[in-house]
Amino acid sequence: MKDKLQAYRDADYCLPKEILAWRLYGAGIENFGKDGKPEKIPMPEYGPDELLVRIDAVGICFSDVKVINQGNNHPRITGRDLKKNPVILGHEPSVTVVGVGENLRDRFKKGQRFIVQADVFYGGKSMAFGYVLPGAQTQYQVIGKEILEGDEGCYLLPVKPSVGYSEAALTEPWACVVAAYRISRRQSVKQGGRLWIVGAPGDHDYTFGMNVNSKHVVATDLDWSLLDTLEMWAGAGKFELTITPTFDELDLEEMGRRYGGFDDIIILGSDAGVIQRCAPLLAKDGIMNIVAFEPLGRSVKIDIGKIHYQGHSYVGTKTTKISSGYSMVRVPSELKSGGTAWYIGAGGPMGQMHVQRAVDMPNGPARILCTDVDDARLESLMSRVLPSAEKKGLEIRAVNPSRLGRKKFYRLVEDFAQGRGFDDVIVLAPVASLVEEAIPFMAEEGLLNIFAGFPVGTIANIDLTGVYEKNMRLVGSSGSKIKDMLDTLEATESGELATDKSVAAIGGIEASWEGMLATKEGRFTGKIIIYPHIRGMALTPIQDLKHSLPNVYAKFTDGVFWNRDAEEELLRTLLEF
Repeated sequence: MKDKLQAYRDADYCLPKEILAWRLYGAGIENFGKDGKPEKIPMPEYGPDELLVRIDAVGICFSDVKVINQGNNHPRITGRDLKKNPVILGHEPSVTVVGVGENLRDRFKKGQRFIVQADVFYGGKSMAFGYVLPGAQTQYQVIGKEILEGDEGCYLLPVKPSVGYSEAALTEPWACVVAAYRISRRQSVKQGGRLWIVGAPGDHDYTFGMNVNSKHVVATDLDWSLLDTLEMWAGAGKFELTITPTFDELDLEEMGRRYGGFDDIIILGSDAGVIQRCAPLLAKDGIMNIVAFEPLGRSVKIDIGKIHYQGHSYVGTKTTKISSGYSMVRVPSELKSGGTAWYIGAGGPMGQMHVQRAVDMPNGPARILCTDVDDARLESLMSRVLPSAEKKGLEIRAVNPSRLGRKKFYRLVEDFAQGRGFDDVIVLAPVASLVEEAIPFMAEEGLLNIFAGFPVGTIANIDLTGVYEKNMRLVGSSGSKIKDMLDTLEATESGELATDKSVAAIGGIEASWEGMLATKEGRFTGKIIIYPHIRGMALTPIQDLKHSLPNVYAKFTDGVFWNRDAEEELLRTLLEF
């Protein structure tokens, strides 16, 4: 006879008629669930083209907290009345198929395990799992055509039976980390896009150095040589050309309404005011190419939220060849081998993942500075990564800036970078001033990676001179792609990546409310994992299991890290289904 855990794995048991689920009815933690508890709801029904899956583990993400904080005002919930149509959050699940629709029996079977690529697109629309589609803060969920027949194929990704449930669930946040180092931008003007070129007084003989295959080109204040070239190309039918009045005479609001944003804006000259006024007219994935020879002389207000969420890029060159500005320092945006890296806000759950990756990766940075304003977080981080760093001969240091004062801290940062600046700066805390303060410490050809989820509309004052004088690049990304998930899962399955090292606390289904609050408050330095089929287990720091569940704690790696053996012992002890 099968034991309880094996029956659970095989989905060999009778399904309940009622399940527990957490639904969000509006902004505020008080609207998550009912009186701080999950609701009993009927087991969801599934049709012939749908699957019923069991949620085995789900990670809590700060993105969940953002939805709770913003409610109906969250960008992915806009237009939805949560009071009448509540959402089930949770986009970091590990699931098992427990029911297969009649028309899917040639593709799926009970007991199969999957993770979900949450960034679902169906019919050209974003249908994100855990946002638009009901997510994993529940015991069971229906998976329909949006996920099974999505625009990029099936968003269910198979998991080997040997992988732990939390290991699999943590693939999603880890894939976001992986994706942050795979950012690739266009290295020329967008084909078929909208281009705006703004000139400046001077006697520089600019050349394009590339084919301009835009659909529409707008020219402002250009000298005769560039204008002649554009008119010749337009006459040959390459694009539609519009020549505007002088820049000072333009109505930029009208420009925005007319063109809907530009895929490329090329600025000739170092006029900070022009750059600042043009920046809001960049379209999604738009590139501003600054071609200049003199320092700007002042900072520029730019929307760094759009770098993270909309893929805006600021590039440049101090040569007369305009195409040189499009060159990427590193394609993709991987950490410089043997370089110097600075992680700002390194102590949080995602920060610890980034630093762990840098330490564990082959050919990674040689010197790593980790800063955070929380001593406990930094201590936790170093306890996790220092043994591996020392074994590899890496120099790694953790510093709390608030303990030093600005002058001493800046001197320390400069000394750590050995006076040449940082090859990579990764911003993990959504504080605009941290981006501003990092810019002066960038090395030649340095990459500043804005990983933190700054809301669109977050303005930072940045001196963009380094973009064209030092080939510095600002990049950012949000979420991950299917390939990122698959590669991360493969690394987990092979043992190359220990995603479970990120686990800081666990709990049963009733612990989700406290888990969301703890995530909002930044209570834990790692990830929180909820096991929906464990009842009555409060949110528990994993180190506390030494006393409450010593049989589980005994399975830890090095007495510190959660792993699949500890998870198995937990489920054997507490599982309810």
